[in-house]
Amino acid sequence: MISFDEFILEDSGPVYLQIIRYMKQGIVSGIIGDREEVPSRRALSALLGVNPNTIQKAYHILEEEGILCSRSGAKSYTRVDEQTVEKLRQEQLLGDTGAWVKAMKQMGVSREEACALARKIWEEP
Repeated sequence: MISFDEFILEDSGPVYLQIIRYMKQGIVSGIIGDREEVPSRRALSALLGVNPNTIQKAYHILEEEGILCSRSGAKSYTRVDEQTVEKLRQEQLLGDTGAWVKAMKQMGVSREEACALARKIWEEP
């Protein structure tokens, strides 16, 4: 079963989006694989201390994206293949990098400065 022990509820952003991001990051990193059981909506709601409708919304979106499979009265589980992993990886890379580039531009950082900063951070242990 997928563990939410490492999940940290942040003040910024809707909780359902944080849950979606957590699961997608787990898939991209290989922590979450194919056909892994997800906690029930009620169990996860109690664990995180949030409204069950919040969990329902996150699960519904993941179902629409083909990442979760749920049947009434049965356990929900992940549906992950290589294409899904690569799609999610690209989605996260573009989103995170885009936000970083936007922030650099807003601060007046040149492309050269941003690339130098990225190289410096990349090379740090």
